[in-house]
Amino acid sequence: MSPFTRSRQLSDPTEGGAEPDDDTAAEDPAGERAEAERPDAEPDTGAETEPDTAEEAAPGTAPKDEPDTAVETSPGTAVDAGQDTAPDPDPAPGPGSDGPPGAPKPGWFGWRRRYPRVARGVSVGTTVLAGALVLFALLVPNQVDKIEFASFVRIPAEGVLLAGLLLALPPKARRIAAVVMGAFLGLVTILKFVDMGFYQILARPFDLVLDWILIENGTDFLRETFGRTGQVLAVTGVIVLFVAVLVLTTLSVVRLTRLMVRHRPVAARATLILGTAWMTCMTLGLQIGTVPIATKGNAEFLGNRVEQVRAGLKDARVFEKQAAVDAFAKTPPDQLLTGLRGKDVLFTFIESYGRVAIDDPAMAQQTDTVLKEGTGRLKAAGFASRSGWLQSPVTGAGSWLAHSTFLSGLWIKNQQRYRNLTTSDRMTLTKYFGKTGAWRTVGIVPGVRRAWPEGKYFGLDHIYDSEHLGYHGPYFSWTPVPDQFSMEAFQRLEHGKKDREPIMAEIILASSHNPWSPIARMIDWDDLGDGSVFHRIKKEGTNPTEVWKDPERVRTEYRRAIEYSIRSLTEWVERYGDEDTVLVFLGDHQPVPTVTAGDTGKDVPVTIVAKDKKVLDRVADWNWTDGLKPAANAPRWGMDKFRDRFMTAYGPQG
Repeated sequence: MSPFTRSRQLSDPTEGGAEPDDDTAAEDPAGERAEAERPDAEPDTGAETEPDTAEEAAPGTAPKDEPDTAVETSPGTAVDAGQDTAPDPDPAPGPGSDGPPGAPKPGWFGWRRRYPRVARGVSVGTTVLAGALVLFALLVPNQVDKIEFASFVRIPAEGVLLAGLLLALPPKARRIAAVVMGAFLGLVTILKFVDMGFYQILARPFDLVLDWILIENGTDFLRETFGRTGQVLAVTGVIVLFVAVLVLTTLSVVRLTRLMVRHRPVAARATLILGTAWMTCMTLGLQIGTVPIATKGNAEFLGNRVEQVRAGLKDARVFEKQAAVDAFAKTPPDQLLTGLRGKDVLFTFIESYGRVAIDDPAMAQQTDTVLKEGTGRLKAAGFASRSGWLQSPVTGAGSWLAHSTFLSGLWIKNQQRYRNLTTSDRMTLTKYFGKTGAWRTVGIVPGVRRAWPEGKYFGLDHIYDSEHLGYHGPYFSWTPVPDQFSMEAFQRLEHGKKDREPIMAEIILASSHNPWSPIARMIDWDDLGDGSVFHRIKKEGTNPTEVWKDPERVRTEYRRAIEYSIRSLTEWVERYGDEDTVLVFLGDHQPVPTVTAGDTGKDVPVTIVAKDKKVLDRVADWNWTDGLKPAANAPRWGMDKFRDRFMTAYGPQG
């Protein structure tokens, strides 16, 4: 065959037959054949290799018919068959030159030609990594505690179906499908990563409809805890990770698709074998430990998300109907809360004070000591107390959802419900106190450090945030104001005033907020001053970055934070409480899973403290436990039930 004829065949792939499959056109590039004919050529590993020349890489190029890709012109010398076979009159190129006329210029393809073994190794390695990434994306669970070796030796139904579909599609549709499926797999993987974070903090998956606002809250928490630099680094790292996952999964699926098409018979047999194995394992229920070998986890994962989205879209209508029902809406003001007239009523939330602090064996002894000590000190001061359990709508975080559930009598389990509530005319416990005209209503909210428009909804006459408590000390990680100072500020600003009207206060104690490091400690109340003393105390505390390297240290610091909050509150009652003081304090939610050690319960303690015996007599039928510590079998209500039961107990008696 003449060089002219050979060149014409290479340039006209449609001559003598139909157009070949684009994906298989370069199945036998000339560079690979030449390499295979060399005595020291490596055996074909089945990995995808890139074409060695621009001509060979062009779409639509037909496979070569000739078995020989080079002709001999002189002993030991070979040139491409499509090139002129005359000897080159020029001397061999010197170092650093671009090579003889017509030779590939230095670059990627030239590098592959000069170092064929390295190029082959890179190609094989890239293909292996692509396969590993796709397998990881298909099999990785969406919870950190479910990641184990057995998770990655399963047969994913979605992978088998994806391979079969790509093999069956025509070339153009296959290329589009590979890109779309790769991008979709990347998005699913990103969603799994987001779920991991939500499970670690909130013990639940990310809600695609209702949780977007929480991302902003999370970045705010990072800034307030680790500073602006820490926030920027964390957010940048997450964005880079997500973009990398999306791009790499797409490229990996495309690369594996080309490899399957290049070795279609082998790929088709492997897909058939894997499909048969999946059906067999699913039918027999074969497992590795507790992990099924055959899985359709991604299909179930996406199915659950579809149902979650549907429920989220319907939830607004369901909530609207629930919010319209209010047993006290038509009750005259003079018949509301008659059993508490003349009393100072304090509703106090202790951040992250969950059942784990009382029941967990690693914390129970120390917490029990603090609660018994507090019960004894209050009893000595003339106070009695009763305790029970409430079930919070959230766990790990989302304090405002718990607060609004407790005050509104509605189950506020997500941000959509919270927004609907705070833009409605639903009466809360605080509003009902204000409606009577018998109380001045105030809020002590040290965790609020910027505009809080929702605060108006709760009907408080005055709100004291972190900027209005007179505190000039340091932040304790996220916590702007230590609890002891917050209680002293309440005494100075409201409770300690002479000739005042009765107060109803909503007080939020923030020292036990994640990350619980460093923690303030109790000092003499007379030494609090403007809070400057806490600069020295903060230096004595722990470093959150170091603490969070060890889950046991996290649990220890959490326990110490809860102890501090309880002491701040009970010592305030002992010091400033009187015959007219009625304290209701509770946890808003359980802490993060790092502390609960896998316990997904949502119970929090709730306690009523009063010196007037008549106050506690009104709730005698609640059968709560005497003291600050609820018994394990004490009554347990949903947090949304408290408002109506409280208002009934302290309303007009029949």
